[in-house]
Order: sequence, then structure tokens, then C-alpha cells
Amino acid sequence: MTENEIAKILVNIFLKVHQKLGPGLLESIYEAAICYELDKIGIKYKRQAEIAVFYETVKLGLGFRADIIVGEKVIVEIKSVETMSSTFPKILLTYLRVTNLKLGLLVNFNVDLIKYGIKRIANNL
Repeated sequence: MTENEIAKILVNIFLKVHQKLGPGLLESIYEAAICYELDKIGIKYKRQAEIAVFYETVKLGLGFRADIIVGEKVIVEIKSVETMSSTFPKILLTYLRVTNLKLGLLVNFNVDLIKYGIKRIANNL
């Protein structure tokens, strides 16, 4: 599957999860629900994947934990916040650069309509 095909599936999952659970829950609940839906359709993912960061040739250690990496191609960063910080998309772009992945989806479940909570971030895609 391509990044765009995975993204389409994920957006449909986000819609379903938001419709069933609504806004206001912990990020970990939405993460678990997304993973449950991915399991149901047989798409592989890594949850809370530990990503090491290198500076030149030196391993600096654990740089971050990706909420979900789907199909080894798309990072999903989950939020449940009142207001999205302008740094969140920049942080996700950094995650994409560090992992050499091309697509990330930033999703905030604390919105009335989930379509307003999804942001697509591309890294040379």
C-alpha cells in the first residue's frame, strides 16, 4: 500500500472512532481504538514505537515515541487538546525527517467535527 492509500484508510478510521467516542477523552483511548480498527482490517502497525535520534554518526538516544506508525510508512500523531499548537505540525515534520518517512497525520480528537482536527504533513512526498 502507498502512503496515500494508508492515509485514506486512517481518515476513515478517525471518523469512525470520533463518531463512536466523541471528543474529550485521553489520547491513549483514541490510540487504542485506532489500533483496534487496524487489527480488524489486518493492517500492520507499531504502537508507541521508540525512535532513536542520530547526530551525524553519533546515536543520541531515544528521541521520541511515535504514537502509531502504520505500514512502516505513515506516522499518526494523536492529540486531544482544546487548541492545536502551531508547533505540533513542525514536531511531526521533525519526526518524519528523523525516520525518513514521507507522510504523517496529526489528528486532534477534541473537536466537534473530526474533519477539522486532521492535518496532513508531508516530507518530500
